Amino acid sequence: MSSIAIIPARGGSKRIPRKNIRNFQGKPIIGYSIEAAMNSNVFDEIMVSTDDVEIADISKRFGAAIPFFRSPETSTDYTDTAEVLIEVLREYKKLGKNYETLCCIYPCAPFITGDILRESMEKLKSNGADSIVPVVRFSYPPQRCVAIRKGKMEMLYPENYNARSQDLEPLYHDAGQFYCITSKAIFLEEKLFCKNSLPFVLNNYDAQDIDTEDDWIAAEIKYQILNQKRSL
Repeated sequence: MSSIAIIPARGGSKRIPRKNIRNFQGKPIIGYSIEAAMNSNVFDEIMVSTDDVEIADISKRFGAAIPFFRSPETSTDYTDTAEVLIEVLREYKKLGKNYETLCCIYPCAPFITGDILRESMEKLKSNGADSIVPVVRFSYPPQRCVAIRKGKMEMLYPENYNARSQDLEPLYHDAGQFYCITSKAIFLEEKLFCKNSLPFVLNNYDAQDIDTEDDWIAAEIKYQILNQKRSL
């Protein structure tokens, strides 16, 4: 079953300028995603979908393919990731290449490993799923969350006021790192979280959102600590 890893990395990041190629612990952060895909040994092609020449050059140095650049239509702030993936698959089809499964790997995900990607792709192929979504358990039950409205605190689910945390159902959130999907499903549903999706549960230390400068600092600290533990 042919597989492709697609790393969407446009050049116009706003909250953290040039985020996709910013130095993270000694190398451009996109390099971690490319290397994880290579180390998984499950992809027939590893490509970066970008509209940016500098991102393309750096990606090539890490071993990724750039057979074509992303179109202006899929390079805006409002482009959905699924649109990018579909465009990539269609462009490859023009080149005579068809892939049955794909893995969308975000460029700012330094905690992804080849093992995680390999296990996720194996789960996709062996369980008849349309997609595999990495998830992380909420560290605190969201059933006891509060909102601040007009300066006052208000429980959204007051029926859980007296509930013990351990008695509430464990809930999870999308880790926002990668998605393993069948090509058939992405064309049919045009989204990453398909109807027949299975979870790939990550530990909290295997994931970190990187959307702000504070997130970036937290990710570097977490990465350093993990590396120290792994070297012991």
